Amino acid sequence: MSHGNAPFRIDIGNLKSRAKDSSPQAVEKVDSAGEKHGFVDREPKKQRGRKPSPRTGQVHAKVLPHIADDIANEQKRTGKTQGVLIEEAWALYRSQKATP
Repeated sequence: MSHGNAPFRIDIGNLKSRAKDSSPQAVEKVDSAGEKHGFVDREPKKQRGRKPSPRTGQVHAKVLPHIADDIANEQKRTGKTQGVLIEEAWALYRSQKATP
């Protein structure tokens, strides 16, 4: 069998890349043609995922084990997060410090 004239051989030397027309008019033309044929934009319309929390500051306090246990027990008793407990404790501290 001869390989000189293979029926499925592609001459890569003739392939050339061309830049796409990315002007707004060309994009609109392509989008409208796609919509006519049933293609729709599947990009998400709004940001997905978790909403950003207003509580972004993090405090990594190292405390003695018995204090950590007390905070954890208070968290379970009140149903509040440890961050909220720290915020409340800080507000109490500030209010007592402000009054002489």
